[in-house]
Amino acid sequence: MTEYGPAAWPPAPIRTGRLVLRESEARDRPAFVELFASPEVGTYIGGPRPRDELDRTMPEVPGQRPGFFVIDLAGAMIGMITLDRRDAERPGHVRPEAGETELGYLLLPEAWGCGYAAEACAAALDWFADALPGEPVVLCTQTVNDRAMRLAAKLGFTEVERFEEYGAEQWFGVRSPDAPSG
Repeated sequence: MTEYGPAAWPPAPIRTGRLVLRESEARDRPAFVELFASPEVGTYIGGPRPRDELDRTMPEVPGQRPGFFVIDLAGAMIGMITLDRRDAERPGHVRPEAGETELGYLLLPEAWGCGYAAEACAAALDWFADALPGEPVVLCTQTVNDRAMRLAAKLGFTEVERFEEYGAEQWFGVRSPDAPSG
């Protein structure tokens, strides 16, 4: 039994019309460095990280843990999805005891605007709904991040509250277990 109920981790690769959600592999490391060093990707997550630091500190196979998916397009990593427990000390919760699962995602800038985030997140949410039926999923993003706000609405997240964190207004929403995906 894993933290994802009866579902074994890692799950079999999840295939969508264009993408595969899979476990990370050593061949993905350069794409991870590119992702976290990208100024565009870093805009709403505290800025890019120095490439030399990433080269030095990133594990040989980044992201090998439950709830972490590589977004693969035609055999190459274009991004990642996380389904992690939201830290109880952070603002924004839908349960008094906290511990909700939070959806996170990052894509390389060249993959933006193609619908890949919606396709990948919908598939991950469907997998999660099967693994843990009845469990809500939360999402937090800066209110100025128009793309993330639109995707949250498209995926069925509804606003719970707004608050200040990391020096910016944050939008916090929840997706009920019976919400349609994508």
